[in-house]
Amino acid sequence: MILALLAIGAFLIGSIPFGYLIGIAFFRTDIRQAGSGNTGAMNALRTIGKGGAAAVLVLDAFKGFFPAYFLLHRDILPPYGVALIAACAVLGHCFSPWLGWKGGKGVATSFGAIFALSWPAGLVAIGGWAIGALSTRYSSVGSMLGSVLAAVALAYFTRNPWFAAYGIFAAAFIVYTHRENIARLRAGEEKAIPYGRVRR
Repeated sequence: MILALLAIGAFLIGSIPFGYLIGIAFFRTDIRQAGSGNTGAMNALRTIGKGGAAAVLVLDAFKGFFPAYFLLHRDILPPYGVALIAACAVLGHCFSPWLGWKGGKGVATSFGAIFALSWPAGLVAIGGWAIGALSTRYSSVGSMLGSVLAAVALAYFTRNPWFAAYGIFAAAFIVYTHRENIARLRAGEEKAIPYGRVRR
């Protein structure tokens, strides 16, 4: 019962649509009506600019970091429970009940959870994103590469099968949430990161 309640709580924390809230509150823009239509940091960059996107990125990452870190370091749950909580936060971000069960693609929230489970693995995730995104100019490539490398890093650094299982889940799920990006990449229609071309 406790695990179920904590999982629901993590899902609800993850479901807070910071991209939507920041866009409406500070920029009078519903970021769901522009760009890719999701509420993540990259679409925020394209629709409300660098400042708004930075805030969305940090807050979305915190949604994944806080529940996992708090429960892990308070010894409230065993490793399998912490891994489940991390997954629920990511699912909440992607399927927010406040936005008709839609949301972002889960990358920042997952990376935040990975940092909570193992900060070296979190650095690997960020490094993988940077290598993929900066070498191709496609954030989607970086997101998928960082997630896959993070799964390997979680297994290596934690030696914990449950944290490794979270890494595998997160990598597979983020590839799934990027299925439309994969189709656009194959068609040569994917949008590049708008370096220096945002409005705000």
